[in-house]
Amino acid sequence: MKRRRTALLSLTALLATALTALPSAPAGAEEIEQVRNGTFDTTTAPWWTTSNVTAGLSDGRLCADVPGGTTNRWDAAVGQNDITLVKGESYRFSFQATGSPAGHVVRAIVGLSVAPYDTYHEVTPQLSVSGDTYSYTFTSPVDTAQGQVGFQLGGSADAWRFCMDDVSLLGGVTPEPYEPDTGPRVRVNQVAYLPAGPKNATLVTDATSKLPWELKNSAGTVVARGTTVPRGVDTSSGQNVHSVDFGAYRKKGSGFTLVADGETSRPFDIGASAYERLRLDSAKYYYTQRSGIAIREDLRPGYGRPAGHVGVAPNQGDTSVPCQPGVCDYTLDVSGGWYDAGDHGKYVVNGGISVWELLSTHERALHARTGDPGKLGDGSLALPESGNKVPDLLDEARWELEFLLKMQVPDGQPLAGMAHHKIHDEQWTGLPLMPHDDPQKRELHPPSTAATLNLAATAAQAARLYRPHDKAFAGKALAAARKAWAAALAHPDRLASESDGIGGGAYADTDVSDDFYWAAAELYLSTGERQFEEYLLKSPVHTADLFKPIGFDWARTGAAGRLDLATVPSRLPGRDKVRQSVIKGADRYLATLKAHPYGMPYAPEGDKYDWGSSHQILNNAVVLATAYDITGASKYRDGALQSMDYILGRNALNISYVTGYGEVSAQNQHSRWYARQLDPNQPNPPRGTLAGGPNSSIQDPYAQSKLQGCVGQFCYIDDIQSWSTNEHTINWNAALTRMASFVADQG
Repeated sequence: MKRRRTALLSLTALLATALTALPSAPAGAEEIEQVRNGTFDTTTAPWWTTSNVTAGLSDGRLCADVPGGTTNRWDAAVGQNDITLVKGESYRFSFQATGSPAGHVVRAIVGLSVAPYDTYHEVTPQLSVSGDTYSYTFTSPVDTAQGQVGFQLGGSADAWRFCMDDVSLLGGVTPEPYEPDTGPRVRVNQVAYLPAGPKNATLVTDATSKLPWELKNSAGTVVARGTTVPRGVDTSSGQNVHSVDFGAYRKKGSGFTLVADGETSRPFDIGASAYERLRLDSAKYYYTQRSGIAIREDLRPGYGRPAGHVGVAPNQGDTSVPCQPGVCDYTLDVSGGWYDAGDHGKYVVNGGISVWELLSTHERALHARTGDPGKLGDGSLALPESGNKVPDLLDEARWELEFLLKMQVPDGQPLAGMAHHKIHDEQWTGLPLMPHDDPQKRELHPPSTAATLNLAATAAQAARLYRPHDKAFAGKALAAARKAWAAALAHPDRLASESDGIGGGAYADTDVSDDFYWAAAELYLSTGERQFEEYLLKSPVHTADLFKPIGFDWARTGAAGRLDLATVPSRLPGRDKVRQSVIKGADRYLATLKAHPYGMPYAPEGDKYDWGSSHQILNNAVVLATAYDITGASKYRDGALQSMDYILGRNALNISYVTGYGEVSAQNQHSRWYARQLDPNQPNPPRGTLAGGPNSSIQDPYAQSKLQGCVGQFCYIDDIQSWSTNEHTINWNAALTRMASFVADQG
């Protein structure tokens, strides 16, 4: 299912109204050359500039004087409109460019010159540092005669001079094949294996018979030997592979390597300390996602920033947000909460599943045999609230919960008690853009049944977990949950529209029976009331098979209720059958894992990897971990542990999908304020940020230009432009937090 649609970057509508035409003159064009007058021999026409840029001819080049003091890249630009693009055709985009003084970054784009200003290709060379001649190939995802070539020059404090020549967009070229550097053919968990846990690796090789392998410590001494197990061709990667099992070696250490078929793996540890760090880093991610509060540099060095969306110009803020036209006639203070992903939107449905998974991480620590609530307790996450005698994980989740409560329609209004589906910018913004610099108008979108039930579920769960720490907040949450439940029953079919995707993701969900079940489960577990018990027992979701190849996420929440009913103490009739259904689901995932040459509990039909596949793997691992908590059977524990190997490097691309973990890890997740790839003054995403991972649908133009025909695991590219394979989101990191905490607990 499409998680959302995220526009990448464009010359904005503001830019489109701020153009100054340059002097007109005839221009010749070759048959497949789409740019007119890219050589600037006698004129600059038909190129335009924004009104604040002065441009003209200089030694057969177009040179532009760019003012200082602009905020965004698109605040100053040069471009050409009326470019023709043909869907599926490959183009070579090339140009010469210099900057004075050296070191300025220019953003060169091929995109749409009219709303919604989509971008189909983008590069960001640092001029006179990365060379003066640039050439790139890409494939157009659209047919249009309203294309645009643009050079965005703004964002500099100081004035500078930009010159360009030989600008070309040549159609019909042969696309350059994208061949990712996958490093050594021995694929391991690049972070750590637990001493008493499973230890498996995958060897990519043409060999069809078994091969010897050696495990070496940091000194290069061989400490274990064995032979590989041929597995044949792995359909999820197209590779011929062998498996390596070195689980019999249990001594702790760092800097181990695995050697087989003349290849040496990337290094890894044997020990639990890395997972203790990952438990904290994956949860610390949320503080820098906060809206409505300044991020303190002393708490997150390198990530400090002013408060976003509090109404300080040019920001319009979230303290008094109107509805979309025709939706309502009131405004709401919906400040706070977490930014959902790499954009500035805030969504109740995705906020709901994220809060649930974080709260369930805490709740598991209260009830599971290996749980320890102190591990994410007060002071563990270095938050502004640390020291208040409340577990830090609950403090962080509350920041989002308070926002969810604010999204409820007030008493006296039509649809009172329901929750608005989302709040975000009126139009898509570009990258990079710090939250406090966002100039767009903010809007509340219509209430939906799904959002209302997300509020009911998470507020009900919060009621029982915050009661020991803040009875007043727990009572407020339960009252809101009851009100939302009643409103959802009264309006069971108000569904978010798939077309409501301008300025933010749609998050459309056509089936809310699972959300009703989840909300009823949380209300029952927090109140024990008969009305919720009866609803659960009558719901068809209660006995449905919920543990499919693609298990639970924001659009499939039935398993959230099922898992909590199986693990949170209650007097639910037939609770043992609920627990058995979780074990049965875990058995299925365990069988999938054992059959998979890369050892993961995920094998979607036809190897069509879903959007956010990395978190799907983690959520399937959560089912295995829950089965271990229920039964104590080591096979489920081992399956859950082994699932982490894929995320941390034992995969076809030989990359860790978690920033800062592993020798080679994702660094350039799609984001407006972790945008170092586009702006050297910005940071990469913080350590412990999960990338979405392979996505067979490759919806974004950049992935489409590189990954056409990709197979399963290869449908990923670590580039900020690839929002469909490489975004980060609050719900994906919630799955990482939960599993990192489970693995650390087993150490």
